[in-house]
Amino acid sequence: MKILNAKQMKLADQATIKNEPITSIDLMERAAFRCVQWIEEQDIEDKEIHVFCGMGNNGGDGLVIARYLYEDDYMTGTFVVHFSDTMSNDFVTNYQRAEDAGIYAASVHSLDDMPVINKDDIVIDAIFGLGLNKPPKGIAKEVISFINKSGATVYSVDVPSGLYIDKPIEANQVVVKAAFTLTFQSPKLAFLLPDNEEYVKEFLTIDIGLDEKFLDEISVNYHFTTSKTIESFFKYRTRFSHKGSFGHALIIGGSFGKIGATVLATKAALKIGSGLVTAYIPKCGYTILQTAIPEVMVEVDSADQLEFFNFKVKPTAIGVGVGMGTSDKTAKAFGKFLKENTTPLVIDADALNILSKNKEFLNYLPKDTILTPHPKELERLIGNWKNDYDKLEKIALFSKKYNCIVVLKGANTVVVKKDQFYFNASGNPALATAGTGDVLTGLITGLLAQSYTPLQASLFGVFIHGRTADFSASLGYMETFTASDIINLLPEAINSLFEYEDKLKPSLEDFEDFMDDNFDDDDFLDDFLFDDDLY
Repeated sequence: MKILNAKQMKLADQATIKNEPITSIDLMERAAFRCVQWIEEQDIEDKEIHVFCGMGNNGGDGLVIARYLYEDDYMTGTFVVHFSDTMSNDFVTNYQRAEDAGIYAASVHSLDDMPVINKDDIVIDAIFGLGLNKPPKGIAKEVISFINKSGATVYSVDVPSGLYIDKPIEANQVVVKAAFTLTFQSPKLAFLLPDNEEYVKEFLTIDIGLDEKFLDEISVNYHFTTSKTIESFFKYRTRFSHKGSFGHALIIGGSFGKIGATVLATKAALKIGSGLVTAYIPKCGYTILQTAIPEVMVEVDSADQLEFFNFKVKPTAIGVGVGMGTSDKTAKAFGKFLKENTTPLVIDADALNILSKNKEFLNYLPKDTILTPHPKELERLIGNWKNDYDKLEKIALFSKKYNCIVVLKGANTVVVKKDQFYFNASGNPALATAGTGDVLTGLITGLLAQSYTPLQASLFGVFIHGRTADFSASLGYMETFTASDIINLLPEAINSLFEYEDKLKPSLEDFEDFMDDNFDDDDFLDDFLFDDDLY
């Protein structure tokens, strides 16, 4: 799925209006209708709902939502925050439609005009949309602060008010802290960045039927990896395939006391489908590996640590670093290995730490080597960053300089290849436990061994890794989840790729039926006269 910026979203709206064709007011009606479908599925019976609208198109969305909720007999109060003397045409249209339906929005010029909001109430935030380019001030700022202090559950329409979607917010900028954001057509980059966690707790991307040809053809730098992404390049096994058809993964790692990391990575490489898997470890781990995973071959180095990297197998992909340690002998041998190696490579954990201390080793990486750092390991490689946008820029520069792929682990793990960013849709905090990174290294290495491209292996490994955690959450045991559970749940996670159901697609037939029942074919505003006194 493509992640569009504010300018691209506006162009997509324009293309849809022109090519469908549809009026902007009806497109707004369709988007709001889909929001209401979701809202009414929540536990809002007997709750008081406060809809706060700005004076632009986001406010227009809010007015439509308020009208639907009012007509469906929910306890709804509607408020227009007067932060400007300018109103969009579609806002004006929907203001009149709301009045025609019996809704008389209250004007908010100061906090004296604000309603009492209790913590059990629902607030629908439609004050500012994605076009915001300066911090909220005046009454808008005061209202956002008031909403945040109320403790009510907040649903934001498209974007939490006050949040920029393409750049960092400024110091002391006020932003609505939304429990849930209903965003249109495309996830927004800002939603996927740790700096904005308190403003975007959860979000749902709603397909509002924007022009598919435009969306297919537009070029973007940011992407959202979903089940459909993985389905598009999944390799099916053929009747006459054999173990040699699926590559040979080599996992290099381990040291005294850290053989478990290699066990996890090796088992993951095997479970994801690599035809052959070998572990290259210190001698102290030989019995452990042979006992834990009888399907895996084992070669050994020195007694307690890696000193030679003199394996005999000829793998199709290598994963290196898990539990490896960073001793001088290991670091020296690792550098020599990098100079000589031409096999596709995944680098994690202690191997990353050795790279960060020996930056000249980076020049030896084969093209499209995959690095899988967590944030602290990334910082050691690229240095500090001012904010998440600066971090992404620095990762892109690093990826270009060393012709590598960076997999930055965390919520919405991002895979970076030069100037292309792929944020992951799966996963949850269940993955915040020891050994999950080792499993990810094994998954990516096992996929790379099977001739997935380095980018495909990264995207597939990250997505399926997160999907297992989603299964754990659905079963109610997020806190007891372990790295081994990832491996055990891989069959269910892979099978789920082919049970994908697009639950975000709007019920356009329902919407069209509603429009036919409620509006004439004639232009809604043919005889509408705007009265300034209403405001």
